[in-house]
Amino acid sequence: MKESRSQGKIVGTVVTVGGAMIMTLIKGPTIALPWTKPSEISNHHSTSNPQTPINGALMIAAGCFCWAIFVVLQAITLKSYPAELSLAALICMMGAPQGTVLTLLVEKGNTAIWSIHWDTKLLAAAYSGIICSGASYYVSGLVLKEKGPVFFTAFNPLCMIIVAIMATFILAEQMDLGRVLGAIVIVVGLYLVIWGKANDQTLSGSGRDLQGAPVDHSQTTTTKDSGPPLTKDDNHLAVSSA
Repeated sequence: MKESRSQGKIVGTVVTVGGAMIMTLIKGPTIALPWTKPSEISNHHSTSNPQTPINGALMIAAGCFCWAIFVVLQAITLKSYPAELSLAALICMMGAPQGTVLTLLVEKGNTAIWSIHWDTKLLAAAYSGIICSGASYYVSGLVLKEKGPVFFTAFNPLCMIIVAIMATFILAEQMDLGRVLGAIVIVVGLYLVIWGKANDQTLSGSGRDLQGAPVDHSQTTTTKDSGPPLTKDDNHLAVSSA
C-alpha cells in the first residue's frame, strides 16, 4: 500500500468506477450534434412494480461479482492451460447448456422463442455468440495471459464510452454533458491504472536483471574432467617428449 504504483492502481480503479457512475446517474444539458435527433420519449408515470429497481440492482451486482470471479479463474487457468482458443471453445460449450436450461426454466412453455427467422433477432443472436462470446473470450485470454486480470478489467468501463459514441452515430442518440464528463474521468482513471501496471512490469524486469546470468555448469564439468590446467613446465616437458 505504501508503493506509489499500487496507490496509482487503487486510485485509478476508484476514479474509473466513479466516471462510470457519473455517466449513468448525471445527465446535464444536451450537447447538440449534427447527426443526432431530439429525444421523442414522452414523460409518463411508470406503473411498474417499485421492487423492480431493487431487483435489477441486485442482479447487476451479482453479475459484476460473477464476472470478476470468471476473469480471475480464467487468468489462473491460463497459467496451467495456455491455450486461449481451446479455452474459449470450452467456455462456450459449458455456457450453451447452462443458457438452455435457464431459458427453459424462465420461459417454461413459451415455444415461440425457439423459432428462427431471418430478421434482426437472428443477427443479434449470431453477433452475440460469435463476437461477444467466442472472439471476445479468445482475445480476453490473450490479454489476461500477457497483462493479467487487473489490466484487462480496467478497460471494462471504456465500453460505456464506446457505446455512447457509437449510439450517437448508429442510433442518432443525443449526447449530454454527464456522459462527456464521465468519459473524461474514466480516461483519467485508466491512465492511472496503466501507469501503475507499467511500473509493476518495470520493477519485475529490473528484479530479473539483478539476479544475474545463470551459471554454465558445462564448462565447470569439462574443466573438472580434464584435470588441472597445464603450467609452463608441463608444456616444455610435452614439447621435449615429442
